[in-house]
Amino acid sequence: MTDSREAAVISEALGVIDKALREMLQRELVSTGEVADLLLDVRSLLTASATTSTPEA
Repeated sequence: MTDSREAAVISEALGVIDKALREMLQRELVSTGEVADLLLDVRSLLTASATTSTPEA
């Protein structure tokens, strides 16, 4: 069950990246704030996955 959760989170993170890249490629300039927001979104998804998949003692 953990593997499917991790796969779903990775898939969602890739979706966030792909969407942002499509939007950014259509523009000449991208602000550092937008890049930071993207990285924070991806980090949040991956952190949530790591937290839920860590075995409890």
